[in-house]
Amino acid sequence: MNLHPTDLRRVSVFQNATDDDLSLLLNRGILRSIEEGEFFFFQGDPAKYLYILVSGRAKLMQSSAAGQQVNLRTINEWQMFGALGAVREKEVTYPATAQALESSSALAIESVFLHEMMQTRPYLSFDLMQLMTGYIQEMQSRYRELATEKVERRIARSLLRLTAQMGVKNAQGHIELAFTRQDLAEMSGTTLYTVSRTLSEWERLGLVQTGRERVVLSNPHGIVQIAEELDESR
Repeated sequence: MNLHPTDLRRVSVFQNATDDDLSLLLNRGILRSIEEGEFFFFQGDPAKYLYILVSGRAKLMQSSAAGQQVNLRTINEWQMFGALGAVREKEVTYPATAQALESSSALAIESVFLHEMMQTRPYLSFDLMQLMTGYIQEMQSRYRELATEKVERRIARSLLRLTAQMGVKNAQGHIELAFTRQDLAEMSGTTLYTVSRTLSEWERLGLVQTGRERVVLSNPHGIVQIAEELDESR
């Protein structure tokens, strides 16, 4: 895969970078390609590199001491992940595992190198802060949903978040999403059985179409109604 320095401007953190900075970053990066199901890094590994996904899809997940997994976020092309080591001065570890959902490639850049660049380039600190703030707000919303909202609404909100992150509109104008039901269960804080039952009911109502590792939102407004608990008829 041939990358051009200006490709990196598609990354939100580098949108204000100069051409020289983009060239510097690309020259210091290492392109790493892995197959579906393999891992870029594991939870607890030293956070020596940050990654920019240049092809494919990946997910960030956390595991508890009991082995339970929680899907934190889906990573799409030209998104940065694993950047904690560039923000913290002391040695840190990755708080989550990054696994490829399909064959994927990512540009790995040493965390310490980006940290050094941030000392003389205020735009990097500001844009990275914006990225982190967005993640924090998303996690706060998900925590509130888990604590206060019923499961059907949580599933609907998770679908809408996935739509914003990775939704693709098909020829019929419907929104296609590629993920497993287990991923959706983890994101919604519920069980695989509950997700399957809920999606089956929504399919009966004409809100979604389901398949192997895919969901099509055939009536996105209906999912919004559930997510926001609107009183309009579905």
